[in-house]
Amino acid sequence: MGELRNCPTCGDFFNFTGVRDVCHKCVQSEEEQYQVVYSFLRKRENRAATVERIVEVTGVKEELLYKWVRKNRLQPAMFPNLGYPCDNCGSLTKQGKLCENCQNDLKAELRTFEAAKEFRSSVENSEKGTYLSDRKR
Repeated sequence: MGELRNCPTCGDFFNFTGVRDVCHKCVQSEEEQYQVVYSFLRKRENRAATVERIVEVTGVKEELLYKWVRKNRLQPAMFPNLGYPCDNCGSLTKQGKLCENCQNDLKAELRTFEAAKEFRSSVENSEKGTYLSDRKR
């Protein structure tokens, strides 16, 4: 059974079942806008259009374009200048939540952290084996 929620687009109540995140009226509106964008992009001369150009010509909000690219309704393989913002820096990416630069930065930080962790554990292990005794013979 669904959950009663407010539509984030228009504010009306709708039964949220986990499939769609907006009400039925807004789903229909989004679908009409999608058809406008898709028919614009199907023309050969428009396939390399940027997000800004698509918004300018069709009047569709950037957020909707990003949503469609994230859900693979508009595929960057077919339209090379499409993408959505990286969750970290905001530059356009075509897959995942982070762009390639942010992924590489995160991987480098993880490698540094792991190396520091290994160093700390090796220092702790070497200190455990060394005891000084002050025994009198």
